[in-house]
Amino acid sequence: MTTTDNPPANTAQQFVDMQASPEFQELRTRLRRFVFPMTAFFLVWYATYVLLGAFAHDFMAIQVFGNVNLGLLIGLGQFLTTFVITGVYVRFANRELDPRAAAIRAEMEGTEQ
Repeated sequence: MTTTDNPPANTAQQFVDMQASPEFQELRTRLRRFVFPMTAFFLVWYATYVLLGAFAHDFMAIQVFGNVNLGLLIGLGQFLTTFVITGVYVRFANRELDPRAAAIRAEMEGTEQ
């Protein structure tokens, strides 16, 4: 029978202290600086699409080419925007958030890098 060298579990106070630490606050600030503006942008973009669809029928019905109208292109733009925002977030998280989160996790686990 072998024993493992598991560090003792963190206490609730250690988690509260970490949450109040400058490192954690910086992580949270960086996340919010990205997420809130991006969310606001997308909600405004989506609301504009819905309002145009509801109140600007003639504008949305403008033929661009063949049977493709402006409403269809803007609707497809909604999907495209979702994928672009997701890609930008993944890149941002990999570059800015994940290293900070890993450092905080390592500090809490006692395996500082």
